[in-house]
Amino acid sequence: MIELRTPAEVEEMRPAGRFVASVLETTSRAAAVGVNLLELDAIAHEMIRTAGAESCYIDYHPSFGGSPFGKVICTSVNDAVLHGLPRDYTLRDGDLLTLDFAASVNGWVSDSALSMVVGTPRGGDLRLIDTTQRALAAGISAARPGNRIGDISRAIANVAKAEGYSINTDFGGHGVGRTMHGDPHIPNDGRPGRGLPLKPGLVIAIEPWFLETTDRIVTDADGWTLKSADGSRGAHSEHTIAVTEGEPIVLTARS
Repeated sequence: MIELRTPAEVEEMRPAGRFVASVLETTSRAAAVGVNLLELDAIAHEMIRTAGAESCYIDYHPSFGGSPFGKVICTSVNDAVLHGLPRDYTLRDGDLLTLDFAASVNGWVSDSALSMVVGTPRGGDLRLIDTTQRALAAGISAARPGNRIGDISRAIANVAKAEGYSINTDFGGHGVGRTMHGDPHIPNDGRPGRGLPLKPGLVIAIEPWFLETTDRIVTDADGWTLKSADGSRGAHSEHTIAVTEGEPIVLTARS
């Protein structure tokens, strides 16, 4: 079921967005050569405890997950792009790291992700990250009344295809509210003018993710981490936004 939020409810969602943004800012600053992925998860866990927030991940066990997730932040490295289960891995110079985090504050959820390079960057990684960021901005710009879900999807795809990246539509954006994942599904490619009409009060997560040389993914032996089928690297950018009568509100905007 798709629910539209009142302006007052959108205002109530702002603390969750600010908190999710703060966790991503803190963990991305902490991510450095020599830092273990479990240390990043511990930082996020402590921030949840201190804020009195609730994790959306720790008990999460959808049909595509091998078990309850058991951690509070996704950490995807290099050829991993989504749902990276934190493990005993120490970051190395040049690693491409994606952090994806969702939490509930006062009963409202926000969800956001960013990709970054630890240490010395490769040009291909920076181009990939930049493409996801520009695709996210294009998708957000298309999230206006009078448009449809397909207009968001096509805006994302246009950016990716201009850079030569192929697109997987198995996982994409989604509705956000009292729970982390709801309707509508927002694929990262689609037909303009098709799908659900966008109306004020619709709160969604828009999340372009691309792989360098493929659109095929495989599930790691941990039952969660999604990796490129050919070993190429991946990047992912995501914000939770609210559709309004005018400009979309980016609830998870970072400073």
